[in-house]
Amino acid sequence: MKTDAPRPILLKDYRPPSHLIESVRLDVSLNRTRTRVQSRLKVRPNPAVAKPGALRLDGEQLELEAVRLGGRQLGARDYALGERQLTIAAPPRGAFELETITYTNPEANKALSGLYLSKGVYCTQCEAQGFRRITYFIDRPDVLARYTVRIEADRHEAAVLLSNGNPVERGTLDGGARHYAVWRDPYPKPSYLFALVGGNLASIASTFTTASGKRVDLRIFVEPGKENRCAWAMESLKRAMKWDEQRFGREYDLDVFNIVAVSDFNNGAMENKGLNIFNDALVLASPETATDAAFVNIERVIGHEYFHNWTGNRITCRDWFQLCLKEGLTVFRDQEFGADMRSPAEHRIAEVRSLKARQFPEDAGPLAHPVRPAKYIEISNFYTATVYDKGAELVRMLQTLLGRDGFRKGMDVYFERHDGRAATVEDFVACFADASGRDLGQFMTWYSQAGTPEVACSLKYDAKTETAELSLTQTQAPTPGEPRKKPLYIPIKLGLLDADGRELHLTLASGERLAGGLIELRKRSEKVRFRNVPSAPVVSLLREFSAPVNLAVERKDAELAFLMAHDSDLFNRWQAAQDYAARVLIQRVAAQTAGQHAPQPKAFIDALARTLKDQSVAPGYLAQFLMLPSEMELARIIGHDVDPSAIHRACKTLRKVVATGLHDAFAEVYQRMETPGPYSPAAEPAGRRALRNVALGYLASRGKPDDVARAATHFAQAGNLTDETAALTILSEMNVPEREAALTRFYERWKSDHLVIDSWFICQAASPLSSSLATARKLTKHPLFSLKNPNKVRAVIGAFAASNPVNFNRPDGKGYGFVADEVLKIDAFNPQIAARLLSAFRGWKMLEPVRRAAAKLTLERVAKTKPLSNDVYEIVSKMLESLG
Repeated sequence: MKTDAPRPILLKDYRPPSHLIESVRLDVSLNRTRTRVQSRLKVRPNPAVAKPGALRLDGEQLELEAVRLGGRQLGARDYALGERQLTIAAPPRGAFELETITYTNPEANKALSGLYLSKGVYCTQCEAQGFRRITYFIDRPDVLARYTVRIEADRHEAAVLLSNGNPVERGTLDGGARHYAVWRDPYPKPSYLFALVGGNLASIASTFTTASGKRVDLRIFVEPGKENRCAWAMESLKRAMKWDEQRFGREYDLDVFNIVAVSDFNNGAMENKGLNIFNDALVLASPETATDAAFVNIERVIGHEYFHNWTGNRITCRDWFQLCLKEGLTVFRDQEFGADMRSPAEHRIAEVRSLKARQFPEDAGPLAHPVRPAKYIEISNFYTATVYDKGAELVRMLQTLLGRDGFRKGMDVYFERHDGRAATVEDFVACFADASGRDLGQFMTWYSQAGTPEVACSLKYDAKTETAELSLTQTQAPTPGEPRKKPLYIPIKLGLLDADGRELHLTLASGERLAGGLIELRKRSEKVRFRNVPSAPVVSLLREFSAPVNLAVERKDAELAFLMAHDSDLFNRWQAAQDYAARVLIQRVAAQTAGQHAPQPKAFIDALARTLKDQSVAPGYLAQFLMLPSEMELARIIGHDVDPSAIHRACKTLRKVVATGLHDAFAEVYQRMETPGPYSPAAEPAGRRALRNVALGYLASRGKPDDVARAATHFAQAGNLTDETAALTILSEMNVPEREAALTRFYERWKSDHLVIDSWFICQAASPLSSSLATARKLTKHPLFSLKNPNKVRAVIGAFAASNPVNFNRPDGKGYGFVADEVLKIDAFNPQIAARLLSAFRGWKMLEPVRRAAAKLTLERVAKTKPLSNDVYEIVSKMLESLG
């Protein structure tokens, strides 16, 4: 915790480490309050550094017992020990061995960084800078070493002992009262990938045979009694291993692959080499205890962490500024995996929904930063949607520009050239430039420039010459620290449709066919002319969302309705529906503000009806198509003087109007989409459930007794958690007796399941009812809630701040005050979680004056609090820097 303003770390100040560590031997004796760690490091001066000088090892919250250099015990005068560093001023000029003995207290570690206890299980989280809480080390990603780890513990307390790599030895001590295990990882890795687990865990086992015939033993470790909820995770792992072989030619390289699920975890999961540690919410699943969305998330996150074995582990990042190199790339890989496992169009829509909900607002506010930031105070604050999701979009653009085969060639060069190394973004992009022979210099600007570009497009048709001219202009608003923007290299996929919705051939004025319908916009403004266009076309732009940009196109309502019905690109068909719905909603917000009645959106309802009644459309896709833009998406589109209450009323009334107009169609869909038989998380039945629950939500929005009764019956008769929580969410937003009955029944059924009960917390904290602030406060005092458990914090405080815009943004500021109070409590022991919660304020500047003033006062109160962690200090100071 800091009382003085910390200094930022700058990318331009990067220097290679003075020393390298070739090998690490750790001997860890587990104890709840006093774990002993003996570390023996083989160190040598870095030949890339002319004058290595002093050896500086990072260390925090450690008790140091001994330091030995080359076997010689060092006295206190031989080294300097600070709060965060151990320094040996004059180390040997050649290679040497350094031994330290330290102690750490896992039980007291509530930051969940380093070595800590989760329900009695010893586990570690070392990314980004947790290893320094275990032992003294050069704790940075460009120091790669081979690790041998011996773990010792009482057998009754920790029957399972795990670490990275392959197991090499096991044995007993003290007549069997204690035991040990030795693990060796043959591949060099940075310290952030170190992992250790010790505890009484149950497991399921399986095997996988690689393409070259090697057998890999697979095991998933969980809390005893939860083994029957691991099958989907195991199946997902094996699908991911096979997919990576087929798509990228990457085989697994160790003899074993272990996954451990724990209840206390700051993040989703961690890709430690050979020993992935997961938040148990992303491992455990059964039809009764996990929703369809949870099954999809488990599949993708299992894949994501496995794919890190090559993009993150075998090739890591040189420094934390290059975080997108492993995370953005691996998110892209898990997205491609998910698309291949399920519907590509539905998957892409879900990705873009998330991008626009999480990353676009980040790019438009005070927390905007490039995909590769130029500075940071706490690197934990940069595990953001920009680094992950926008980073993935940059990789996707490379694939769009080069084609799938060209992209694969670039990846092959990357794996061959940088295996076993710590790389940079420049190294990565150079592989694609070298493999394709293309100049990608301008593309690098995407990595260094924050903000979301806007591309304005217009189409002019000349009937006499049968030509169509497309004009494109890219602009970008200033972001913090970047008043002027460079033009970006933007791939734009497009199509031209005739009056009957048929695709027209894209022939350029030169007579050349436009391959793949791809335009490469590199200047601020460009024009593209098409010939042999027999009639005025409708242009379909940014197909498959080929670049992370905002599109500005003037379209009439009829043109949006036409694209909703005819666009062959399913993503753009969905996007047309979103654009039309947003237009109708914004008109309703404006009418409310002016004290007027909004016109009835008959044409929009008719456009929805055409697709709703089209039984050739896949149910899962139709479910996405029918969902209105979120209240937060509308706030982002409006962009200034936002009134969250007006937006909420507009969304609520439009849903009711649509439901009333299409009641019979929704009722028919609700009946037709019933899915009898055993539950399956496969795409087809999941899509049917999704559509049925969307129809149920629309019908319930009318608020009539039979609609409420239908939702209550749906809840009572649900045969899986997907249907049960869908109905519970619908009822939780209604001020009716059935709401309390459903909440009580759900609680009584699931109060002993720490994962499922989170849905009960979320439904109440995210409810738009005016009582939800009082409810959220009450939930923080509930016996099943713990401020020390990140999942519970996210389920109550996080859900209120991020998923309840009408109550978080109350005009009286009490929603802001509640979240700020909890942030300050959490900051005292878990700064990472506190800072992430505070990020909910990122859109405060676009609010209307009353709310904006209340948010500003709250942020200023947080900023004046002493002491503050570096994490929270960095976020709140950036928020207030946006004043002006």
